[in-house]
Amino acid sequence: MLAEKYLFRQALRPFSFSVALVVCLTGILAANAVEQINLFIAVLILAAGLLLQAGVNLINDYSDLSFRAVETDAQSCKRIRQNFRFGLICLLVAAVIGLFLIYRSGWVLLLYAVIGILGALGYTLEPVNYKRRGLAVFLVFWLMGVLMVTGSYYILTLQLNYEIFLISVPVSIYTSLLLLSNEIRDYESDSDAGIKTLSVRIGYERAEKLYLILLAAVYVGALSVSFLTTLTHAWLVVFSLPVALLPIKYIPSAPEDRKPVTPLTGKSFLLFGVLYCLALVISI
Repeated sequence: MLAEKYLFRQALRPFSFSVALVVCLTGILAANAVEQINLFIAVLILAAGLLLQAGVNLINDYSDLSFRAVETDAQSCKRIRQNFRFGLICLLVAAVIGLFLIYRSGWVLLLYAVIGILGALGYTLEPVNYKRRGLAVFLVFWLMGVLMVTGSYYILTLQLNYEIFLISVPVSIYTSLLLLSNEIRDYESDSDAGIKTLSVRIGYERAEKLYLILLAAVYVGALSVSFLTTLTHAWLVVFSLPVALLPIKYIPSAPEDRKPVTPLTGKSFLLFGVLYCLALVISI
């Protein structure tokens, strides 16, 4: 039922927390390979990342008040607004942590924070709403991937370099893949509601092909990192490939049978991330 979609535990999308966990840990462990890190600051980075992810998830459905037929369902409207308020609280707490980290790290992190907050609010809120403009898959690569990895690294080392950017690429592609899996799962409902996600704009068959292309890019990217950076054990992620292939069999299915695509992609991303972080630990 539509109302069940807006239950707090559903709107929170805990399977997606693997994104914040993996991308922040990637930056933290990469920093630890350079110098001994401050564990308290590392914990704050993880907390801010998880709160940011929770906030984005909880405000994600706010545009449904305009684009979906929920206006006659008072219970759905109430839940959407309640989740939105909780999402703003999460973003506010993340911002408070961010202010402390900015005070410690300087203006470069301020630039990161401004981009991150604007990106989080612009995901589904008008007039930006880059989800319905078909830009989410592309922008998440930067906002929830590259920026969070390199930002975590910068907070702990106060430096940036090409190597941390290269290290961030595979996990950043996977964040885009996870979002694409969500669009594929909701293709029909988004199309009916007039929400023109990337998948709706390019069509289902092309979205399916894009899923395969991004999945291949993740592993090609990780293997490239093994040769181009000091993260020489990045090849360990190949052991996650059997799990990463599991969602593919559900993608051609009917809408009602397609629901496992997103949680399975989330689980495969988490396994990939664990192995990627293990490679970073071994490289220290």
